[in-house]
Amino acid sequence: MGKGKQTKQSFGQSIRNYREGRKLSIRELAHETGYPADLLEKVEKDLATPPVALVLQLSRSLKVDVEKLDPNESKKASSRVKSQKKRAGSYAYTQLTKSGSDKHLGAYLVTIEPETAHEGVEYHHEGEEFIYVLKGRLSISVGKNTSLLQPGDYIHFNSALHHALSNPSSEKTELLVVLYIP
Repeated sequence: MGKGKQTKQSFGQSIRNYREGRKLSIRELAHETGYPADLLEKVEKDLATPPVALVLQLSRSLKVDVEKLDPNESKKASSRVKSQKKRAGSYAYTQLTKSGSDKHLGAYLVTIEPETAHEGVEYHHEGEEFIYVLKGRLSISVGKNTSLLQPGDYIHFNSALHHALSNPSSEKTELLVVLYIP
C-alpha cells in the first residue's frame, strides 16, 4: 500500500483542534493561558505568530507536547532541536532545550532586529524568566519598571507580570532567554 498524501495542518489549526478536543471555548482557553481571546483567535487563524511563552502556555493548558502542536516542525525538532529557528515579526528564536509537556524549563536564543519591539501584546505567563544579553541592547519593561540592559547584563523576574522587550539600538540584539513554567 503506497503512502497517501496527508494534509499538513498549520500551527493555528492544530491549536484549534486540541482546544476543541478538550471542549474549551476561546474564552476558556484565554482564562487558562492568561492571554487575550482575540490574540488566541488570531493564532488559530494563523494571522499572528505566538511568542515562545504563549506556545509553552498553550502546550501546558492543552496538555500536549509542544512538538505535537506544530506537526510540520516535529521531525526537525526531534532530530535537531538546536536548528529550530522560528521567526515572529521583528524577532527570531532558536530553541536550545528539548521541549515536552513534562518539561518545565526552556532555553532560547532570541534575536531582535535593530530599533524594533516585539509586536502584539505584552507577555505574561506563569513562572519565572531569566534574560541574559549576549549582544546589543535590550529595553525591557516588567510591570511598571523599565530597564536598559547591555551585553553581560541580565534580569530575572516573575513572568506572571506583564513584560515587553524592545531593541533600541542600531544593531541586532541577541539574548539567552530561560523560562521556567511550573
